[in-house]
Amino acid sequence: MRPEITEETAAAVGSAAATPSAWSPLRQELFRSLWIASVASYVGTWVQDVGATWLMTSLSSSPFMVALVQAATTLPIFLLALPAGALADVVDRRRLLLATQGWMLLASGALGALTLLHATGPWMLLAFTFLIGVGSALNAPAWQAIIPELVPRRDLLSALALNGIGINLARAVGPALGGLVVALAGSGAAFLLNSLSFVGVVLVLYRWRRPAHRSALPAERLWGAMAAGLRYVRHAPDLRAVMARAGVFIVFGSALWALVPVVARFEVGVEASQYGLLLGGLGAGAVAGAVCLPRLRRTLSINALVAIGSLVFAAAMVLLALLRSFIPLCFVMPAAGAAWITLLTAFNTSAQAVLPAWVRGRALSVYLLVFFGGMAGGSALWGAVAARAGARAALLGAAAGLVLGLLATARHRLTTGEGLDLAPSRHWPAPAVVDEPDAERGPVLVTVEYRIDPARAEQFAAAMLDVRRIRLRDGAIRWDLLSDAGDTRRYIESFVVASWIEHLRQHERVTVSDREVEARARALHVGDRAPVVSHFIAKEMPR
Repeated sequence: MRPEITEETAAAVGSAAATPSAWSPLRQELFRSLWIASVASYVGTWVQDVGATWLMTSLSSSPFMVALVQAATTLPIFLLALPAGALADVVDRRRLLLATQGWMLLASGALGALTLLHATGPWMLLAFTFLIGVGSALNAPAWQAIIPELVPRRDLLSALALNGIGINLARAVGPALGGLVVALAGSGAAFLLNSLSFVGVVLVLYRWRRPAHRSALPAERLWGAMAAGLRYVRHAPDLRAVMARAGVFIVFGSALWALVPVVARFEVGVEASQYGLLLGGLGAGAVAGAVCLPRLRRTLSINALVAIGSLVFAAAMVLLALLRSFIPLCFVMPAAGAAWITLLTAFNTSAQAVLPAWVRGRALSVYLLVFFGGMAGGSALWGAVAARAGARAALLGAAAGLVLGLLATARHRLTTGEGLDLAPSRHWPAPAVVDEPDAERGPVLVTVEYRIDPARAEQFAAAMLDVRRIRLRDGAIRWDLLSDAGDTRRYIESFVVASWIEHLRQHERVTVSDREVEARARALHVGDRAPVVSHFIAKEMPR
């Protein structure tokens, strides 16, 4: 299981301080077993990463080839994030996780065996790294989505925070263990150890008897689910702000991850065990940062944390470029790790805070697409720059870009979703129909008729802007507000949905906060009766 991927979930909450006890989820047997098994898997993944990057430095001295290891790890997320998110929302998540965990177990084991047989070359290493990344990509959204199923709702924030603690403990221990394994037994042994680390997760998932999810509506199709996720993101400005800030950060911040092995081996001249300690320092810093975050969150806004974290991370890249001694770098890496977890926490807290359950897997998959696409592209970019101009120039350029990007995206303010209630409202009444239409029949036109005092027409139009966003976000392909040319008090809201089943899904998607937005608009209605809702379905014409 990829630590960077699952960290996207684990960092989503910011801190466990929002709940009475940070450890209460461990009282749930299933969560406790899965948490212990996942921590072991995170450690195995870091051992794998150390083995892969160190093996590549032995197979090739090109900074570009070394950076491609990170690119091969993250590129599958860019390619598969959307279908993976849709799968997480439309198929049985337990079975999907079993399949992806088994895939990664087999791929890691095969790479370990081939390496021990001295049959692994640079491109084969990249190919197997990519295959393991495919399993990680398909695993990530489903893994994120099951956490609320493992604990009571009151313990959800603590459960996500515990995942963050486990991931960063693994980040602290795994690289050091990986460096030791590589030094004593070689990269092949590191790959086999990672393969074994998936066994615990597979066994816990196999024993889990997940209750079947039942809905009155048929499951969404894969392509339709993907389209719904993209549509939601397009019409969710708070989520788009997260993606803009995270995308800019990761394109430049990926330089540190891509070039640490280059600097460590070729410019500082460390051994494998020392390289593991450097990466372990990143993890230790992340753990310390996670511990300090609750106190920082009480005194600093989420946007202030992003600004401080970005500047600290940029400073760490500058020091990595300039320092040429192992001991000073041991102090730089923890600072970079603390800044890294601060930024991930801020981005993911903001993303999770504005997502209802029905679209969480798909919308977060779009976020992962941006994040890991930037990681893959940035790693390749800064590796190429380092190959041409040197690692020092690449790191200094990335640090400058990070600072400039922070200034350029400052207008995209992050939110923590305070005051939002994203629970399903289910307040829309069932449509009045003579005969139930075929599920796929459409398009469907829905109209809502309002009577508005002309003196409050502008206020009504402003309120309907928020209604428009909700309709388009939840399934409408077109929305209009029409005024009657012959009656200044009469307004018609109209929106078009692709099919009858898609409109019925709109009924299930409306949240409590959406109901409050609708209520503000309907409060301006002055008719003798409630606004009249009508449904029209396209008529099949004779040929």
